[in-house]
Amino acid sequence: MSFNLSVLAVRERAITLFFILLAFIGGVWAFLSLGRAEDPSFTIRAMIVSVYWPGATAEEMQAQLADRLEKRIQEVRNIHKIDSQIRPGAANLTIEFKDYTPSAMVPDLFYQIRKRMQEEATSMPAGVIGPVVNDTFSDVYFSLLSLSAPGLPFRDLSRQAESLRDELSMVPGVLKAVIIADRPERIYIDFDQNKLAALGVSQTEVQQQLSAASRLLPAGQIETKGPGLQLRVDARTDSFTELQQLSLRVGGKLVKLSDVALVHRGYEEPARLLARTGGDAAVLVGVVMQPGENGLVLGKALQQKLQDIQAQLPLGIELHQLTNQAEAISKAVDLFEIKFLVAVLVVMAVSVLAIGLRAGLVVGIAIPLTLGITFLLMKMVDINLDRITLGALIISLGLLVDDAIIAIEMMMVKMEQGIDRVRAASYAWSATAAPMLFGTLVTIAGFVPIGFAKSGVGEYTGNIFWVVGFALIVSWVVAVTFTPYLGVKLLPDVKAHAHDPYQTPFYRKLRGLVQWCINRKKTVIGIVVLAFVLAVLGMAKGVQKQFFPSSDRPEVLVSIYLPHGTAISNTDAVALKVEQLLKGNDDVRSLSSFVGAGAPRFFISANPEQPDPSFAKILIVAKDADARDRLISLLHQHIDAGEFSAARVRVTRLLFGPPVPWPVSFRVIGKDPLELRRIAYQVQDVMTANPNTVGAHLEWEERMPVLRLKLNPDQLLAYGLTAADVAQQLQFQFSGATVSQLREDIRSVDVVARLARPQALQPDSIELKTPQGKAVSIRQLGELVIDYEEPLLKRYNRQTYLAVVADVKGAQPNDVSNKIWAELADIQAKLPAGYRITQAGSVEESGKANASIQKLMPLMVALMLIFIMLQMRSFTGMWMVLATAPLGLIGATLGLMLFRQPFGFVALLGLIGLAGILMRNTLILTQQVTDNLNDGWAPRDAVVEATIHRARPVLLTALAAMLAFIPLTLDTFWGPLAFVLIGGVGVGTVLTLLFVPALYMVFFRKRLAKIPTV
Repeated sequence: MSFNLSVLAVRERAITLFFILLAFIGGVWAFLSLGRAEDPSFTIRAMIVSVYWPGATAEEMQAQLADRLEKRIQEVRNIHKIDSQIRPGAANLTIEFKDYTPSAMVPDLFYQIRKRMQEEATSMPAGVIGPVVNDTFSDVYFSLLSLSAPGLPFRDLSRQAESLRDELSMVPGVLKAVIIADRPERIYIDFDQNKLAALGVSQTEVQQQLSAASRLLPAGQIETKGPGLQLRVDARTDSFTELQQLSLRVGGKLVKLSDVALVHRGYEEPARLLARTGGDAAVLVGVVMQPGENGLVLGKALQQKLQDIQAQLPLGIELHQLTNQAEAISKAVDLFEIKFLVAVLVVMAVSVLAIGLRAGLVVGIAIPLTLGITFLLMKMVDINLDRITLGALIISLGLLVDDAIIAIEMMMVKMEQGIDRVRAASYAWSATAAPMLFGTLVTIAGFVPIGFAKSGVGEYTGNIFWVVGFALIVSWVVAVTFTPYLGVKLLPDVKAHAHDPYQTPFYRKLRGLVQWCINRKKTVIGIVVLAFVLAVLGMAKGVQKQFFPSSDRPEVLVSIYLPHGTAISNTDAVALKVEQLLKGNDDVRSLSSFVGAGAPRFFISANPEQPDPSFAKILIVAKDADARDRLISLLHQHIDAGEFSAARVRVTRLLFGPPVPWPVSFRVIGKDPLELRRIAYQVQDVMTANPNTVGAHLEWEERMPVLRLKLNPDQLLAYGLTAADVAQQLQFQFSGATVSQLREDIRSVDVVARLARPQALQPDSIELKTPQGKAVSIRQLGELVIDYEEPLLKRYNRQTYLAVVADVKGAQPNDVSNKIWAELADIQAKLPAGYRITQAGSVEESGKANASIQKLMPLMVALMLIFIMLQMRSFTGMWMVLATAPLGLIGATLGLMLFRQPFGFVALLGLIGLAGILMRNTLILTQQVTDNLNDGWAPRDAVVEATIHRARPVLLTALAAMLAFIPLTLDTFWGPLAFVLIGGVGVGTVLTLLFVPALYMVFFRKRLAKIPTV
């Protein structure tokens, strides 16, 4: 007797029951102990290199620094792009590596960049600071905390932030805590120009005396017969009070510093980054979670620690939690678990109603057993419960129910034919195991491109392959082992029927319909082919395209753009105006502003904007999704009313998937900024004409005014001055020069000497000192003129570019971008040599993701062909099964169009799954035909009756799957996929029962003709 696993499972009942109990208990344990996360973690293959050269123009930064650094960076392998933002005095280079770069290789690539930057630092021009490498750009802050103290000095917040950081760093599960938006302290010495002139003291003398007063220097060591004695000089100026009382030597006399200058505390001017919470100045502390930690566990530990810290805070200091990943995880996972439970109950209910209480109970037990073992496997390979894996489990649920229904239905039919229950149970292995297994493998093979795609998107969604694979393989094992055992135990005794169970009115009508389709097989095939062509056209023309959907999180992001070169104080004023608009709004849970740069990365897909004094970001956390939508509507009303006419104010939501700063974007690449502007204006006109674009504009457009002092060389020589002397004295008088440092507890505070502010704002009255101590008006040295220069230059892989960007309304970004791209053909045809236009935005990112999947499509097809051939064992059968794979597009297009859903990356996953479902159904049906032919059936009857015998499990599986996917339709992320599967499974059921028999008669006509008709 040949091996039969189902018989073995029934015969060894104690062992089978033991494993059932073990699977159930282990599954419950694994489910409760699995890690929870909102989204799967994936490696952000990017880093930042910054370099500073005070006083340099953007063009000088580009030629002298950015270009040479970019050349060195390009030496490192796997570089995808270098996106440089160059401003006067500063350049920030964002380096992004190829998506296929293995995560384990990224740290070494970061090291290679850092090593080359250290080598370049030794040969930078004088005065250059850096390059500075930031390889923590990809850090995602698990929680952002703010400290504010209305009415108290900001320096008190800084000290408290240090303490908070130290406390949070010791919480188990925390990788690090980082202080954000702390304003560096300064002690300013504002000199009165008139008093300095009266005393005849020079800037250089002041700097030397102030530096010497507080400089920390060794004073030597005395060797004795005992210990070595260190000499300490205690005459240093080490405190703010001592500095105020410091005396200067002027012409042999001592003058109190406070007599000629105002000594006061302050902060870095101009500020590089300002942060506010609820309208009050704040300093933030960001918490980064250890890789692999359970977010919910860390969230509880943080909350307990924060409660302890709150109780110990000094009076007047407030601590607020701005973002909390644990809440997002809990909400997302809990909601999905509810949807998952509903789907499980729906599938079980359908089974009970369709095949009876006891048979339905067998299916109902098989499902949680399958899921339990799946949870155990997920636990073993460290796969968490998150948005992706929970969605994959619901997808699996609609597929795995088929195995249990096929096995139990086969057993019931055999019992109705008079076969005893133990023998009937054996048919789960002998009759259905092979086609079910190969059908399962074909379905799993459909997800191979997702599981092994070498891209950020592939890494993000890759666990779909593993979870679906685990669930379907386990489902097959359960169907051929546990299900026969449970059937023997639970199915009622069935008397052999004298009549054929497939002769009920329902089956007779279905049989007639199948025969009609076979009689008109060419017509049926023609109708299906026509429907497929229409579906392709509908998908291409009638279904909107997207990359990833918007997030359902409650955050609202307000981006404020002022003309490049705008002072940070002016940007701050606009941000304050927006904050005032939302003050006291009941829909706002928390509001924080970041002026001078973007918000820290609190969400994996939210890239922080680079430092820019003309930019501000406001992060609003609404109370719920409805409140978020009301806030967005309110902001748009005020923006449309022109209340922020001085700035471009943009209101957005978070997006799933890789970061895309602007949904529609085109890069104009070339050398000359003026020519780039000319071409970009033409692109802007085309974009503006599109009714679905909003706010089309150039990323950098206007030139920045500068006050240029054109020195007269002869006059300089006459007064004994150099250009460097003039620049140093002007720096001292306007911005100030760091002359010393005070050491206060754990901080060092720069002492900055400068001209009194009212005098510094009057350039015409500035006087410089000659080496002889004489005062010279600035007008005697040259001419002050207003000039204009580039406030910003951008480079993409060492080529200057100007991006034209826009938001989208009433359509999907990819559709709008592709339409505009077609309309740009005339402009591109007339471009000067060396200039070109490329697509960016959503189209570029989705292209990268789709390309990574398409590379693996040949492997997917090869695996499918292997599994189909192993089952069908004929080329004709293989091609027939493969021919049904793309037909899922018919139902998918219908579902998307009826419910007005976009087709994007997530919907593509559903379409891939559909192909596997259709081929699986075809495989099992053709195996049934083969069995009928081997039993001596006439060819036509063999095809018709095989379809009738498969009708109940196909219909039950389809109904259960479609109902199981309904909860997913309400999910922002999985909605399009759910509609694809619902429409595809519904149409696929019809194709299996009506189209496949007709197709079989055509493909196998020669083989069937050789079989004698009985």
